[in-house]
Amino acid sequence: MAPEVRRTVVRQDAVVTTAQLVGWGYASATVRRRVASGDWQRPFRGVVVLQSGPTSWRQRARAALLYAGPGAALTHRSAAYHHGVVRDPGPVVHVVVPHARAVTAQRGLVVHRTRRTRWSGGVLPAVEPAEAVLDMLADAATPPGAGTTAVRRDVTDAVVGLICDAVRGGVRPEALLSHARRRGRLPGRALLLAMLDEVRAGVESPLEHRFTRDVERAHGLPRGVAQRWERVDGRWIRADRVYVGLGVRAELDGSLAHPFGATDDDVWRDNAVLLTSGDTTLRYRWRHVAVTPCATAAQLATALRARAWRGHPRPCSPACPLAA
Repeated sequence: MAPEVRRTVVRQDAVVTTAQLVGWGYASATVRRRVASGDWQRPFRGVVVLQSGPTSWRQRARAALLYAGPGAALTHRSAAYHHGVVRDPGPVVHVVVPHARAVTAQRGLVVHRTRRTRWSGGVLPAVEPAEAVLDMLADAATPPGAGTTAVRRDVTDAVVGLICDAVRGGVRPEALLSHARRRGRLPGRALLLAMLDEVRAGVESPLEHRFTRDVERAHGLPRGVAQRWERVDGRWIRADRVYVGLGVRAELDGSLAHPFGATDDDVWRDNAVLLTSGDTTLRYRWRHVAVTPCATAAQLATALRARAWRGHPRPCSPACPLAA
């Protein structure tokens, strides 16, 4: 293999087109034989991986781009993964091509078309991180077969989680807003705008979003200060919710890592907070917030009123226990 050919192969992650191989002097019959023997692989028509065995995600993405042809770029979850916004690339590769072109989707490949040209350069062409997130949001918020303005009520947590992951992954809320304004139609726009306001206020997960919406706001409780850093007993700690001046704080645990109770660090922190500031710490998990938000609100209200809060919680519905 000539040096310039080798450099191209390395630059393309050992993924090339059949046309390139022919141009380098390989006969079509030779290519077919190497693929049939398992020495090489053909992930898509006209694309060859010059190795046997498992391929990396980057090689699969490269193969998808070469198959899709000129002007193609990674989009949706594939672009988000490429930019480091999400940790899981998903089972398929998403590419986008100019609207004037038609590319047939293949197994493991989803093809999108657009009139917008918003590729970013780099090792692999990809849409910008904010655009990738908005594309994922639009897909998550639209049920199959529905119009582009329909929003799925059952995927709010997924959308909220996506926005939180994006911001945590380095996508600025201002960038999401700027790109959203350029789109005439965007399923989930209202949820996006509302959620970005909550992200600025410290919400970092679907559990925190539900706590703010279904526990605090729905029952007329004061809004705690989110993600407050404090130095307690010589350590820096961050509290999920602090009801400043009311002697109460709430910690929210959305993981399943410790399903049987608080960890040793949690117990230490609760004790240190109680001794240092006198605050009572209430701990809630998914079940308390998602399944029994009214009971959680009632307990939180009891703690607040036992300290310094002079307000009154309100029932969220006639069936709410606070209505009794």
